[in-house]
Amino acid sequence: MGELRPAGQWQADMEMTVNLTEIRERALAIMPEASAIAMHHFRLAAGGWEKGPGQIVTEADITIDRLLRSHLQRPGEAWLSEETADDGSRLALPTCWVVDPIDGTRSFAEGTPEFSICIGYMIRNRPVFGLVVNPASGETFEATLGQGARLNGGLLAPLGDVDVEKPRIAASRGEVKKRPLAWLAPEATWTMLGSLALKLVFVAARRFDAYVTLRRTNDWDIAAADIILQEAGIEMVNPSGERIRYDNERPSHQGLIAAPRLLRQRLVERIAGTFPAR
Repeated sequence: MGELRPAGQWQADMEMTVNLTEIRERALAIMPEASAIAMHHFRLAAGGWEKGPGQIVTEADITIDRLLRSHLQRPGEAWLSEETADDGSRLALPTCWVVDPIDGTRSFAEGTPEFSICIGYMIRNRPVFGLVVNPASGETFEATLGQGARLNGGLLAPLGDVDVEKPRIAASRGEVKKRPLAWLAPEATWTMLGSLALKLVFVAARRFDAYVTLRRTNDWDIAAADIILQEAGIEMVNPSGERIRYDNERPSHQGLIAAPRLLRQRLVERIAGTFPAR
């Protein structure tokens, strides 16, 4: 596990070592080229291949991953990506890029415009910058620690502590096919779509009231969206209600809930004893 530091000490360390404005500019500068590559392959509808059971990869994933790494990573910065083997350096180095070159690859390969390119940056295992772009829709979600969350440059007002009696909840198509989720919130309207990161930032943008999954997710799926949610006033937790951590030896998590506090607590209570955190 990574070292836990007092919040003030962590903030001081960050200010001394990292220029987040430069980090943001670096990510934004390469995104148009990455998006162009994604749309070129998307229009070809060339499909992909399985790299493991249920795991699809396309030529766009590989090409964009290489492009992003060559442009973003500097000496002393760790790199964690879905398309790059985890060398463990993220646990030893103070800063790390966390990237998913195509999130929602199955939708992408099927020609469905529900995918995104995700770039996150962490300091001492905490997301401090996130960029989630859907090249097909032209929407850009981003956030920098302490500077708010934005959609296409416009500030997303932080969500207050509101309760939602009949919530709109986003979920994954593949998961719903295998596991009914309506028991968690039978009063809710459930919507299935691709790209985990898009579902999360749609919660930040109030298009949904919550996102729920009980299956395993990975750091590269969620780190960029996590800081966007935080800056929009929404916390992401595991099914036990604990804040997501990024200092695990295995960069994955069993289940996620992103929602305003009262709704989040209600969902956690319904899961309690049924789906313990791992």
